[in-house]
Amino acid sequence: MRDWLLWIGTAAAVVVASWGVLVLLARRLPPGLARDLAAFPPDCATAARRLRKDPRVPRGAKVAVVVAGLWVASPIDLIPEFLPVVGPLDDVVVVALALRYAARRVPREVLLAAWPGETRLVERLLGPPR
Repeated sequence: MRDWLLWIGTAAAVVVASWGVLVLLARRLPPGLARDLAAFPPDCATAARRLRKDPRVPRGAKVAVVVAGLWVASPIDLIPEFLPVVGPLDDVVVVALALRYAARRVPREVLLAAWPGETRLVERLLGPPR
């Protein structure tokens, strides 16, 4: 039993450390694609939190955002988090799909107001305005 607790604690520490590395890279890297990719998961988490609390967001969109948040927080992933660089990719894809789903149900200006990072990134994700 103690071995399992040690493994779980180690896995949790590695996941938290990888999140910390992403946040650090998002702040330290020079502007460019690498910085944008490193900043994407923290920006998505902030946008999801803001959208969940916004009364202008419909219930279905809030459910999609919560499911994406649970996916990111879940220790079970398609790609293990401890793999460098590719570990968080499944989380990024799920969050991007959930935000795109929510974006179709939420007014564009609400989504842009919730996004903390570069607006060009979320506009690229959303596609051209209708």
